[in-house]
Amino acid sequence: MTNESTLVILGATGDLTSRLLLPALAQLLERQQDLRIRLVGVGREDWDESTWVTLVRRTFEENAGAGCLRSLTSIEYRQADITASADMSSLLGELSGSIALYFAVPPAVAAASCEALRSVDLPPGIMLALEKPFGTNAASAEALNELVATLVPENQIFRVDHFLGRSTLLNLLGVRFTNRVFEPLWNAEHISHVTISYDEQLGLESRAGYYDHAGALVDMIQSHLLQVLAFVAMEPPATLNERDLRDATGATLRATRVWRDDPSSFTHRARYTAGSVDGRELPSYVDEKGVDPANETETLAQATFGVDNARWEGVPFTLRSGKAMSHPRREVVVHFKPVRHVPAGFTGKAEGAVLRFNLNPDQMSLEINVNGGEDPFALHRAELDADLAGGNAKAYAEVLSELLQGDPALSVRGDAAVQCWRIIEPIQKAWRDGIVPLQEYPAGVTDTVTWPAH
Repeated sequence: MTNESTLVILGATGDLTSRLLLPALAQLLERQQDLRIRLVGVGREDWDESTWVTLVRRTFEENAGAGCLRSLTSIEYRQADITASADMSSLLGELSGSIALYFAVPPAVAAASCEALRSVDLPPGIMLALEKPFGTNAASAEALNELVATLVPENQIFRVDHFLGRSTLLNLLGVRFTNRVFEPLWNAEHISHVTISYDEQLGLESRAGYYDHAGALVDMIQSHLLQVLAFVAMEPPATLNERDLRDATGATLRATRVWRDDPSSFTHRARYTAGSVDGRELPSYVDEKGVDPANETETLAQATFGVDNARWEGVPFTLRSGKAMSHPRREVVVHFKPVRHVPAGFTGKAEGAVLRFNLNPDQMSLEINVNGGEDPFALHRAELDADLAGGNAKAYAEVLSELLQGDPALSVRGDAAVQCWRIIEPIQKAWRDGIVPLQEYPAGVTDTVTWPAH
């Protein structure tokens, strides 16, 4: 792509922009030096343009070096109320060509801004990038879908899930679909269960305003890990283009539900108490600033799901995410069944193979049975490891790359956003009703609270 694109960041003065978007943009421009970007920051704060330019330059120099600044044809700042139609009309009236509008603002503000855009003539082809969570339940997600559908077609809506830009997840598709040693075995005949985990060393980190109402179930499982499940479990798409890929993941999500429709038995929740993580002392979650203990917000959630189709009948998918872990697990693990018969004479266990995709660092390992050594018939486990390409890339760099190219393949389609809410609603009800007890674990626990994967 050699033509100039305009990236407009609404909420330019916020944390998401400085912490994630600008570093990712710097890395993208370092990797793709033919890109030319007009960067426009928009915020309510009374910044002069030099303040915005200084932030951009400093962030680029810290993350990719000053050289990638040459790819920015201009760095501009506009003070505006993005929930006001007049301000948005004035802003967009200045722009032309290929435009991406990134809503780096809280979901309620993004929705209000989209409402304001109803009376604005939008430039042809403009891409709208909306951060998660998309809605607060299935009904609100459907309403928001209807709103943005009045603005632009579905293929110009980029519902951001930065997990879909993780190189490991993309590499998983290559491993699964291009190797005969895996592709024919990717089903219930050969796989016993799948676990998807994403834990963090971080605690609340001053996010009570959002997190204390979301919790780990919404923040991670609903918003991210169900999409990972869809990539792991989807039927082979004809192509990896936007329509085919999102049709395949959408069909998987429509077939997904809580294991045995029993959230009381197959979901778990807990929150951290005071402890130490990597040398940092953390207070109990309920003592964090801005937390209301009455919310009973979980900082660790685990849920087991089934995919109700022929490929995955009887295979549980267990998703788990927790905060304040000393040794966080970030992985997709596919557990294969043991062979049906082991010839007499071998000693030791012939367990099923385990295929593991680690996220950050991006690696793949395959654990298998081998024999040999002093006793040539004694079985033991061996692990084959491989580093996956792109492990140093920021997930948001891939998101921005696809957005600027106008390709929503690695974003969440409207129906999938609704389905992710639909899938967790029975869990939310069971938790609200107190059917599933809220447990506790100390911050810095060496492993997550361990429950059976059922």
